[in-house]
Amino acid sequence: MTKLTDKKEIRMFSMLFMLIYFASYITRINYGAVISEMVRDTGYTKAALALALTGSSIGYGIGQIISGGLGDKFQPKYLIASGFCVTILTNLLIPVCSSPYQMLVVWSVNGLSQAFLWPPLVRLMSAIFTPKDYSEACVWTNIGSSGGTIFVYLSAPLFITLWGWKSVFFVSAFFAMLILIMWMKKCCLIDSREKQSKTDTSAQMKTGYKALFSPIMLAVMLAIIIQGALRDGITTWMPSYISETYSLSTKISILTNVALPIFSIVCFQVSERLYRKVFKNPLMCSAAIYGLSVLAAALLWIFSGGNAVISVIASALFTGCMHGINLILICMVPTFFYKYGTVSAATGILNSCTYIGSAVSTYVIAVISDNYGWNATLGVWFALACAGFVTCLLCVRPWEHFTKK
Repeated sequence: MTKLTDKKEIRMFSMLFMLIYFASYITRINYGAVISEMVRDTGYTKAALALALTGSSIGYGIGQIISGGLGDKFQPKYLIASGFCVTILTNLLIPVCSSPYQMLVVWSVNGLSQAFLWPPLVRLMSAIFTPKDYSEACVWTNIGSSGGTIFVYLSAPLFITLWGWKSVFFVSAFFAMLILIMWMKKCCLIDSREKQSKTDTSAQMKTGYKALFSPIMLAVMLAIIIQGALRDGITTWMPSYISETYSLSTKISILTNVALPIFSIVCFQVSERLYRKVFKNPLMCSAAIYGLSVLAAALLWIFSGGNAVISVIASALFTGCMHGINLILICMVPTFFYKYGTVSAATGILNSCTYIGSAVSTYVIAVISDNYGWNATLGVWFALACAGFVTCLLCVRPWEHFTKK
């Protein structure tokens, strides 16, 4: 299959994919960003409104598996476009919902539709890019997620002040609609390129699915679950930890909500360079980054309650490491399944593991911190980082054998 070689085209599509993920994030995390204002304005309890966030996570995790399977059989451009259309509709519906239960249904559907973006996109990038260009495009695409997070947390207060919390959903839908139009216009240029190779057969796909559930891949899934638990657990609860430990709730909450994604952009780029130029083995690269996260977790635990600045820096490094591991294990590992025609399925299944970890940790961390305190919680984070490091390190040699076989 012919790959893109024109540098201008490569940059254009890399930027387009980044915008796709930017739009995905602003239409998904906007609910969580304005939930406090929704509580104040509607009178519904935070617990009632938070049900929609749980439903969205479940829908997104299940949708990853469905989307992954469909992404290997249908043209990615249509799956991505359909996901965008539904997510735009759900963002327009949330402001007119009359109860938290309606919001639960609508936002669960949004989570499901959002899942139709990433697995087909990975299949598309695998088809049109060389390995080097694919690796760099993944970085730019993930930067779109950080950019979307920053945009939402910086712009939401402004929109709320000017037009109320409902405007955040309308503005998000508007931007997503513009990017959808751009997507449909540009992706027709690569219709002939993204079609799967004629050598793909059902027998090859069966081999790919069998390899996907081999012992080494199950170990990789475990490493991803740990990463998801740490990444989203720290992101969700770090502001609460800072608030309760240092009494700097408002300032530090804003700082962490914006500073963490900014730092993650740097981590994406560093992780990609380490993988492509130093390690070349995704499990060795992930083990190295996990090792750095162990150090960050130790600093966070040791200096807990002693220095707010060190805690924020350590948490930023810790979260950044998890984003780097996510890039390597979710973006680079699935490319080994491209020759079997199961790259989208591999992406969907591996990405769903992230949200298994996320769903478990969000609840468990709350229970641990409530019953045993933040010091015990930080100890659990340190133990999980160590477990992730050991898991990836033990997989280095088996992965080399697996890819050669």
